[in-house]
Amino acid sequence: MVGTSSPLPPALAQIVQRFQRVSDPKQRYEQLISLAKRLDPLPEAAKIPENKVSGCVSQVYITADLVDGKVKYQGDSDSQLVKGLVALLIKGLDGLPPEEILQVTPDFIQATGLNVSLTPSRANGFYNIFRMMQQKAYQLQGAAS
Repeated sequence: MVGTSSPLPPALAQIVQRFQRVSDPKQRYEQLISLAKRLDPLPEAAKIPENKVSGCVSQVYITADLVDGKVKYQGDSDSQLVKGLVALLIKGLDGLPPEEILQVTPDFIQATGLNVSLTPSRANGFYNIFRMMQQKAYQLQGAAS
């Protein structure tokens, strides 16, 4: 248990622990940028209005597909820091069944310590990205049943 209201999926719990080991906000940013650099590129064709996250200052796109009952996410942002948040969420939620994704609450961001260093607009963006990923999981769950 990482101090959130529900147990986190293993990949997400691991990311949270990695951020918890770093107390310096600058190093946390560097960890985010490092995640951003490892994110698979999103095809230009996927950068369409249905995949655009609203309420973000930067351009953010998220796609989700259901493969063998598991959600496969892809995403991108024109801001490296926000792209790092996208990468953190994708790495933490990718490959899970939709119902597991829907049980995750966004309060785990507090456990990473990132919420302290995020500007209000970036924090808001994080929640919007998280909500869109859950919405897409919910839609895929509905389409599968």
